[in-house]
Amino acid sequence: MAIIVKLDRILFERRITLTQLCARVGITLANMSILKTGKAKAIRFTTLDALCRELDCQPGDILAFDDERERTHAPQRRAA
Repeated sequence: MAIIVKLDRILFERRITLTQLCARVGITLANMSILKTGKAKAIRFTTLDALCRELDCQPGDILAFDDERERTHAPQRRAA
């Protein structure tokens, strides 16, 4: 997937633990962990809004697009 979640960096910069963020945002630790590790397939705008509000950041501070990563992890197609 070409979307990268940069939540670790922001938590480190803000000196906030994942558990503290979960309590502030109202998301379970399991769901936040899935998001943080980049395994989430989607994120609700309300969740993104709550994260940005609590971390005092913009959506682009949390999420990034890396087209190069997509190309290197994409399955190779076979020629017919």
